[in-house]
Amino acid sequence: MTQKIFQRVLPIVLAATLGSFAVDAQDLHATGRERFYALSRLAKNAFDSGDMGRAEQYAKELLLAAPQYPKDWNYGNAIYYGNMVIGRVALRRDHNVILAKRSLLASAATPGSPQLESFGPNMSLARDLLELGERDTVLEFFTLCRKFWTFVPPSGGNMLDQWTGIVKDGGMPEFGANLKY
Repeated sequence: MTQKIFQRVLPIVLAATLGSFAVDAQDLHATGRERFYALSRLAKNAFDSGDMGRAEQYAKELLLAAPQYPKDWNYGNAIYYGNMVIGRVALRRDHNVILAKRSLLASAATPGSPQLESFGPNMSLARDLLELGERDTVLEFFTLCRKFWTFVPPSGGNMLDQWTGIVKDGGMPEFGANLKY
């Protein structure tokens, strides 16, 4: 009886513990363009699981691969997420605020992508830096994001304008889904 319960529960526990690595198994063996598409996900998932070395490795691989695909729809994502993950690793593992700030600004050097232009960028690194009081860098980042994030929702308003006002007033924006993308 105990063995049957263990056999039923183990996959659930593993899935909860490993989470995205179940999906990553397919990505790990991808090559060429498919690997290029998988690397953002691999880097973010490795970071989220606490594997800073692997997160950094995937992020660097992504940035090295990007110049091979300058016309690809994913090119802008690669520039953005490769730099974002490197910055987050710099903060969490190395406590390197200077590299994190540089990485945040480098991520905004993206030409954009269909996803970044509509949903906007992931704000995790911006939030991490705001928690350390790096308001000027984050405000500069918001300004740079205006080059590629031009979508205004039907309800009106611009998230970057709202967040800029909150940060200038000394607050922390509620980034919502922009911490997940």
